[in-house]
Amino acid sequence: MEVLVTGAAGFIGAAVAEMLLARGDRVIGIDVCNDYYPVTLKKDRIARVRASATGSNFNFRAIDFSDSVALERDLADCAFDSVVHLGAQPGVRYSLDHPHAYAQANLVGHLNILELARHRQVRHLVYASSSSVYGDTPVLPKVETMEPLCRSPYAAAKLAGEQYVLAFARSGLIEGVALRYFNVFGARQSPKSAYAAVIPAFFDAALRAGTAEIHGDGEQTRDFTFVANVVEANQLAAFGPADQVSGWAVNCGAGARTSLNQLLALVERVTGRPVARRHAPPRPGDVRDSLASLERAGQVLGYRPLVGLEDGLRRTWEWFTA
Repeated sequence: MEVLVTGAAGFIGAAVAEMLLARGDRVIGIDVCNDYYPVTLKKDRIARVRASATGSNFNFRAIDFSDSVALERDLADCAFDSVVHLGAQPGVRYSLDHPHAYAQANLVGHLNILELARHRQVRHLVYASSSSVYGDTPVLPKVETMEPLCRSPYAAAKLAGEQYVLAFARSGLIEGVALRYFNVFGARQSPKSAYAAVIPAFFDAALRAGTAEIHGDGEQTRDFTFVANVVEANQLAAFGPADQVSGWAVNCGAGARTSLNQLLALVERVTGRPVARRHAPPRPGDVRDSLASLERAGQVLGYRPLVGLEDGLRRTWEWFTA
C-alpha cells in the first residue's frame, strides 16, 4: 500500500512513517519544514526515516499544503491509497497571538488535503485532532460526546478540521476518522522552543542541571501519552474495517492523569537527578485537567495503550542521553 503522510518531518509524523515502512508500505512524506521547531531536528527525523526504508519506499518532498496549486503539482506523479494527515501549525499559546496562521494552515491547508484525497479517490484518511477541543470543562474523563469548549484558535481550528473530515466521511466523499491526541511525548521531541511540550522541557532541565518552569501550582493534570501508543492508534485507524472506523472522532490517550508536580517527581526518578523548579503564572489557553475516556477507542478501533507513562519516560530519557 502507498500512504501519504503529511507532517512527516514532525515528531509524530516521523514515527508514523517508520511504522508504515516497517509494515512494508510505501510512504510519501510531505512537510513545510518551517522554523517553528528547529529545522535541523526535522532534517534529522527525515534522515532517520529514510535510513529505515527499504529501497525507494520512502519519498520525501518539502510542500506547503496550504498552497493548493503547489500541492497538486508536486504530487501529480504520486498514487497513494491512504492519507495520514498529521501536518498542521501547532501550538496553543502561539495561536493566541497568530490566529491567521492557524486559519491558513489548519483550515485552508486542511481542506486542500481533503479535496486532494477526495479527487484521488484514496481508500481512507486519518486526521490528527487534539484533546484541546474539549477546553476546560471540569467533567472527567473527556468523552467524545461532550460539548467542545475550545479556549484557543489552535483548538478551534482542530475542531473545525475534524468536523470537515467527519462531514466528508458521513456524506460519502471519503472514508475518514479523527484521532484526538492527548499530550503526546517521546524521543525526538524538541525541547528547544518557547512552546516546547512539558516533558522534553523537564528532561532538558534535568540534562543541563537547569530549572523546570511550572506554570501555576503544578496540580493541573494531563493524560500523558507515549508516542508508540499514538502510532498504534494510527495503524488501527488506517487499516481497520472502514465501516467500523469511518465517520468517528476518537480519543487517543493513556487513560490516566498525572499532575505536573507528580510528573517532575517521575522525571527525577527516571533520570536519577534532582531538578530545581520555578513556578510562574498560569498560561492563557491552558486547561486545568485532562483525561481521556478510551471506551470508544476500544470499541471502534480495538485500541488500548501499550506503553505506560514511566516506561515511556525511561525510553525518552534514553534518547536524550544517547
